[in-house]
Amino acid sequence: MTALRPERDSSPYGGEAAYGGADAFEGARGFEAAVDRLADPLTDPLPGQPRTEQPVTAGRQEDWYEPEGYARDWYPGQDQPQPQPPAQTQPQPRHAAQAQAQAQAQQQSYEETYAPSYEEPAAVPYEQPAAVPYEDPGTAPYGQPVAPALPLDDETVALRIPDAPEKPRIGGSATPVPGGRAARRKAARRHGRHGGAQEASEGLEAAEKGTEAPLSRLEARRAARARKPSAGVVASRVIGEVFITTGVLMLLFVTYQLWWSNVRAHQQAGSAAHHLQEDWAKGKRNPGTFSPGQGFAILHIPELDVVAPIAEGISKTKVLDRGMVGHYGEGDTKTAMPDAKSGNFGLAGHRNTHGEPFRYINRLKPGDEIVVETQDDYYVYEMTSILPVTPPSNTSVLDPIPRGSTFTKPGRYITLTTCTPEFTSKYRMIVWGKMVEDRPRSKGKPDALVG
Repeated sequence: MTALRPERDSSPYGGEAAYGGADAFEGARGFEAAVDRLADPLTDPLPGQPRTEQPVTAGRQEDWYEPEGYARDWYPGQDQPQPQPPAQTQPQPRHAAQAQAQAQAQQQSYEETYAPSYEEPAAVPYEQPAAVPYEDPGTAPYGQPVAPALPLDDETVALRIPDAPEKPRIGGSATPVPGGRAARRKAARRHGRHGGAQEASEGLEAAEKGTEAPLSRLEARRAARARKPSAGVVASRVIGEVFITTGVLMLLFVTYQLWWSNVRAHQQAGSAAHHLQEDWAKGKRNPGTFSPGQGFAILHIPELDVVAPIAEGISKTKVLDRGMVGHYGEGDTKTAMPDAKSGNFGLAGHRNTHGEPFRYINRLKPGDEIVVETQDDYYVYEMTSILPVTPPSNTSVLDPIPRGSTFTKPGRYITLTTCTPEFTSKYRMIVWGKMVEDRPRSKGKPDALVG
């Protein structure tokens, strides 16, 4: 054995005894106890001071095992952190596996003691409260009596009162709907919340099928007759349908007369004027006499923006209804042609529908120009007078010297005739004019058409 060094012998701390010599071990476990007391130099007393034994709260630093998050959790909704687990009064074992097992046991004990438990509240049905668990007949939690068990609803599987004071009714009828809640809901979806009388009767029939006896043959016949509409009801329905059909037909007729007839007549008149001008441009000569319905001239009224072809005759279907202006050239009403040296050139046209070329001739004023274009010449007339109303039988307005006009001697005149008032043919309106210029086509258009 190696001898002690001199500094130990002369140490003021008492030599070898100060380091816990052989006498300090005091038995087989003395060495381990001495080592445990010297585990932390900071707790070693100074020389000459009495040693104070401290309670062992933990093992050695390298043997202490602290689980992650131990006593450091912060729970939502808490204002203060949770208390720390109580101090360990028993020394921890040195072995790591034993330390880990002991720490887990402490953690579980701490959680059972201090950690609050949070559970998601169970969903409560909206219509009925949650049923109280049955434990003991006659008693319940907190000493309250337990209500008797109630029957379960087939649809919602929730408790309900067997005999409700009121039940839903179909269509406002006085008879409740048979069946459970499911049947009542189906009836409400089928008939609506507020049903009519027919829905109410259907609901009553459905409700009474299973409760009433079948009807006899006589009663069934009476019920069938009662369901049939009466003669007055049938007659009113027929009359209503006739009125509706008549109204629709009248509407269609008015639409045809006021709109479609004008569209069609404008197309026909425009096509006739176009073909006539093409024939003139090609040099195709007119024979001088024209057959009924044949076009031979074009009428211009610049003041009214009227351009319409003139055809021979005043036939309604062949001339007037096609949007053209007709020349009185037959029978007792025959008038002169515009190229005549003297005479009255009489024309007729619709005031309403079928192109209505003379609709606004009542707006002409004395001095307004009326131009008749032919293959060789332009004949320019000035409006002189108007006769607002005259009977259809007054043919004297077409005489060479028209009666009722301002003319007193023979001349080259023009007469325009149309129906009045509008949309009727009861009377006639007459407009007269006097020729002021006979202009050959070789000299160009007259001033009335140039502007």
